[in-house]
Amino acid sequence: MQDDSQQHDTRQSGTQSRETLQDDPTTDLTLRLGHEELIIHRRYELASIINELVLGLLFTIGSVCFFWEEWMTLGIWLFVIGSLQLTLKPVIRLARRMHLKRMPESALDL
Repeated sequence: MQDDSQQHDTRQSGTQSRETLQDDPTTDLTLRLGHEELIIHRRYELASIINELVLGLLFTIGSVCFFWEEWMTLGIWLFVIGSLQLTLKPVIRLARRMHLKRMPESALDL
């Protein structure tokens, strides 16, 4: 009898954890994907990749500029620009979320 109740509790907690995962807004799993949502995701992902590549180049070139005294000012400016560019990543993510939020939930909303 005790085994049955423990087994029931285990099944119930397993169901609860699955429900918690489905309701968790921080998971990246999107179950309903429409054609427009995929295109939007790809465009913002491309913008994010380009941003990160440029950011890496700015910091790498800026670091190399510190090897020579006459290039240090340029290196400092590249670091400042790169630091400002770090804010673009969350701006891109926020823009993507806002863009997806403006889309209708289903074809009935059109």
